[in-house]
Amino acid sequence: MSRHLLTPWAPESGAYALPGSLLLKMRLGEAPEHIPAQLDVRQGWAAAAAKVDGGPIDRLLRHHANGARSTRVFAAARSLTRAGQRHLGFDDLEHHYGMSRSFRLEVDRQTPVERLASVLRELPAVESAMPHYCCHTPFAAAPVQPVPIDLAEAWAPRDMVQAREALAYETGDASVVMAIVDTGVALDHRETNGRFRGGYDTVQLGATDFAQGVTLLGESGRIDTHPLDEFVGHGMACSGIIGARGEHIPPGLGGNCWLMPVRVLGAARLPGKPEPVGLGAIADIDMGVKMAVDLGAKVLNMSFGTADAALDAGLPKPHADVIRYAAARGCVLVAASGNTGKEELFWPAAFQEVIAVGSVDGEFRPSRFSSWGEHVALCAPGERVATCALEGRYQLATGTSFAAPFVAAAAALLLSRAGRRSFPLDGAAAKDLLIASATPWTREVHGYGSGILDVYEALRALDRKIDQDPATEEMLYAEPDAAA
Repeated sequence: MSRHLLTPWAPESGAYALPGSLLLKMRLGEAPEHIPAQLDVRQGWAAAAAKVDGGPIDRLLRHHANGARSTRVFAAARSLTRAGQRHLGFDDLEHHYGMSRSFRLEVDRQTPVERLASVLRELPAVESAMPHYCCHTPFAAAPVQPVPIDLAEAWAPRDMVQAREALAYETGDASVVMAIVDTGVALDHRETNGRFRGGYDTVQLGATDFAQGVTLLGESGRIDTHPLDEFVGHGMACSGIIGARGEHIPPGLGGNCWLMPVRVLGAARLPGKPEPVGLGAIADIDMGVKMAVDLGAKVLNMSFGTADAALDAGLPKPHADVIRYAAARGCVLVAASGNTGKEELFWPAAFQEVIAVGSVDGEFRPSRFSSWGEHVALCAPGERVATCALEGRYQLATGTSFAAPFVAAAAALLLSRAGRRSFPLDGAAAKDLLIASATPWTREVHGYGSGILDVYEALRALDRKIDQDPATEEMLYAEPDAAA
């Protein structure tokens, strides 16, 4: 029997798509105003819309799927506190980057969503339509188990990037918030107590979204402010690298900067796999990224990805709109390059606006598992990194997932330093500084970026840039206003 007789919703590419769900983006000026935000629908403030445009889109939905229930993927930034009205008040940036024009359509689960998306794309008012893909993490090279930590050994990866020198030079500023966009965190670990700001949980997965044998674990299907992870520990490992207090592992490289946990990946157990993984629908992830930006995060760590080879050719890349929106808001975006050991693109790491991070081993060589390519900006330690686990324990984590937080923390220190010296620094400028200051490879290496992260040198390079900037000098040494 053919695969499509069993799973008529599945796209030809082989990437997993949620049954009975597709994503629709309308052209600028064409989006209807009445469709509520998912946030309001999930929290009971509104009901999903039964119609989209009252015209050709609805006719196609009735013909191919017996109608649809529609919600807006994103809430308007200025309306986050307006329960029931979060679909109103989008600003110019949100309109431009598609935040106001992106919809999630839920149809009968047996609907061939790939064919439905194809016919919707033929309409003039539709910019894109695609199946609702799902990605998974950990983006780790191997399962990790809680272990006792040797503190001297634990410092080795930090010393590779001059962490001690960097934190002595710049301690970090509490006004700089880093979002850990991941599986959520444990809120009671001694290393991170008092380190987290309020976060969000945007996971909306349900048991019927997956084939038999996939078991969802823990809470899902809601949107709330409790980004709790009880099963995976992936987000907790990333958080420890950035924000640990330093009781039984080295202190987090983010210094005094705050962490904002954003749970976008639910926990699941896959057939034949003992270790739980994180599963996330593209719209849930995108909503979490935008929520982090709108709530004030300036650095986003994204240790997840979707392989480009798994996607249908010609369709928009996952997360494209929300990545450009975050970049336009001045955020620094960091993502793991992947763990296939091949030249391969993963999204969001492959976007120009993102700092793609590979992994190195203890001998300053690219890790065998680290995915590579021209898009990779630089590398950081990603093997046997001592960090936090669930239930108050610790782990030695391996994978590009755990190299990325080193770079995210470095970016936060750069923003702290820039703020301390009244110097504007956006995501593109931070990326350039981190690339230019990296320790060059000692041998010929291609596809792993400019070298290995050097946080101390990046901070010093920023100071040199500020000292040489004419506008900064003019501001610091200008004569007082005579009228004053």
